[in-house]
Amino acid sequence: MKARALWIVGPGRAEIRTQDLPAPGQDQALVVTRASGISRGTERLVFTGRVPESQWAAMRAPLQQGDFPFPVSYGYAAVGVVQDGPGALRGRRVFCLHPHHDAFLAPSSLCIPVPDEVPDRRAVLAANMETAVNILWDARPMLGERVLVVGAGVVGLLAAFLLARIPGLDLAVCDTDPARRAVVEALGARFCAPDDAPAERDLVIHASASEAGLRLALDRCGFEARVVEASWFGDRQATLPLGEAFHAKRLSLISSQVGAVAGAMRGRRSHAQRMALALSLLADARLDALLGPDIPFAELPARMSALLLPAEGTPQPLCPVVTYI
Repeated sequence: MKARALWIVGPGRAEIRTQDLPAPGQDQALVVTRASGISRGTERLVFTGRVPESQWAAMRAPLQQGDFPFPVSYGYAAVGVVQDGPGALRGRRVFCLHPHHDAFLAPSSLCIPVPDEVPDRRAVLAANMETAVNILWDARPMLGERVLVVGAGVVGLLAAFLLARIPGLDLAVCDTDPARRAVVEALGARFCAPDDAPAERDLVIHASASEAGLRLALDRCGFEARVVEASWFGDRQATLPLGEAFHAKRLSLISSQVGAVAGAMRGRRSHAQRMALALSLLADARLDALLGPDIPFAELPARMSALLLPAEGTPQPLCPVVTYI
């Protein structure tokens, strides 16, 4: 069987390559892709060659092909139907942490069934939802806390979506783009611009991937507040005011990264169980507001630059969806 695969072949350059797929081996599944999602923050760093060499091993996607910096086939948000493989999976829709290919082989253990109530298009958010789940496990929010999310990208919005389900939270989401107000309010939080972000927060989730956003997160903390850093800066450095109120307020700066199950649940939940939970949490049609535009797979190489590096003043997409049918 032939498969088509997206490869990043140089800074800002992508192409589709054709490759042969052998018959599935033991404990492998042959998946025909229906949709995949583009995780703009991480995939922008890969597309532009800005993954630091020190992080090449840590930042490998589970089923990545090739090596950093180039050529590399990267991605982790594929939804498809198992055409061949273990009987328990055959014919089922699954989510898999696989790059943008129209068909692929994957270990059956990484093919997580998609609940019937979650459509293909929304299921591509599973990897980002898994990240949001891990963020909340790291943050350990408590009923009645004053919470601020800085950055209304996909991860920040999904974290806010989960936080809004906790009774009694005073929850605000801050972003520089006023166009994000509608989706923030639809998910159950209130929107604010950076200048209007509330202070004396007990918990701040930082997801803007900017130094200014992280500085704002620290500035809006109350006494003994927790800041959970959910962004990844790649090869960029951030200068922070750790000599001002950081010590006097006894603030905590916590790194959250999805590669390991958060300490609060490690040993209690496996990676597969965390992914299954993330998929179940996508059974909410309000999350469709995070998706789009839709791009046919054949057009992806020509459109990657505009999707990941849009010109100043143009709309910033949240989660572009690649279609294969």
